[in-house]
Amino acid sequence: MKITNVEVIELEMPFDRGVSKQGEVGFLNWGKLDFCLIKVETDAGITGWGDAFSFQCRRAVAEAVKHMVAPRVIGRDPRDIARISHDLQRALHIFGRYGITMFAISGMDIALWDIASKAAGIPLYQMLGASGDTKVPAYASLFRYEDPELVADRVNHATSLGYGLAKLHEIAVPEVRAAREAGGEDLKIMVDTNCPWTPEKAREMTLAFAEYDLHWIEEPINPPEDFRALAQLREDTGVAVAAGENACTGFEFRNMLEAGAVDYAQPSVTKVGGITEFRKVAALCESFGVQIMPHSPYFGPGFLATLHLAQALPNPGLIERIFITPEADFYPGVYDPVDGVFGVPSGPGLGIEPDPDLIKTYRV
Repeated sequence: MKITNVEVIELEMPFDRGVSKQGEVGFLNWGKLDFCLIKVETDAGITGWGDAFSFQCRRAVAEAVKHMVAPRVIGRDPRDIARISHDLQRALHIFGRYGITMFAISGMDIALWDIASKAAGIPLYQMLGASGDTKVPAYASLFRYEDPELVADRVNHATSLGYGLAKLHEIAVPEVRAAREAGGEDLKIMVDTNCPWTPEKAREMTLAFAEYDLHWIEEPINPPEDFRALAQLREDTGVAVAAGENACTGFEFRNMLEAGAVDYAQPSVTKVGGITEFRKVAALCESFGVQIMPHSPYFGPGFLATLHLAQALPNPGLIERIFITPEADFYPGVYDPVDGVFGVPSGPGLGIEPDPDLIKTYRV
């Protein structure tokens, strides 16, 4: 089998944040969801779908796939995944081992795993050595609202839908207090701050948040790769630390784990290097005794890949479901947990094909 064509499909889709108040909301001031889908065709008639992280960087990622990644895989056997992953990382290292380059490699890798498991006639989770029977708990990953009343409203809505865990993206005490008051003592609350603070400020804010019984504080320090500072924060505050969505490759996760920087490691399959690299990170986490918590605020093949990977982990942790509503569903019924847990689609490969009519509608 040979790869005959790689098509990059850029999409923009409106979404609903679930609140009437609009306007500036700091870090998460998005207008639309960006998608960079990768369609890989073969001479055997099998097509694979990938998903490169592209929120607010879609055009750059698409160009990287077209001009840096695609020419290096045409004519190769798509089932030779480990070698292709290695060759792409080696050939493209000069352009960066993180960020845009690795996003592009990640999307291609997901598509190759989709092809390989379709060629075998089995779901991806079976290709990864799992039965597909595991029910993985979900948590609601709230948008950033910068308004205590809106935070309380969204927390109430999440708990009404059966979520027992909610992650905030707030950076101030009033919003965290509002979440705890709305959710009560039984709701587990995480706070993802998206790397805003110096180590000193992060310590101050984490101690201020600690009163509200955080399940974890996520990425409180800038730059995110300051693993020594994260480790010191854990020691100084006693609050569990989560990080990893900005880390790419197993090598950076090894440095993170060796530093004792995190209680929860958060590889993102559309960023870290795809399924191939995610599996390396999972093995490292198991060796270090650190719980993996996949980063998965997606609505494309990357979310499906996350569900399959979770099935193949001995302790899959929690699945993140970003708490917004896209205008349309590529995979109806997949994004919303049932009784607070996620299953996994059982068709060959990733399990479900994206809707071609929706691609046509939202294509840029």
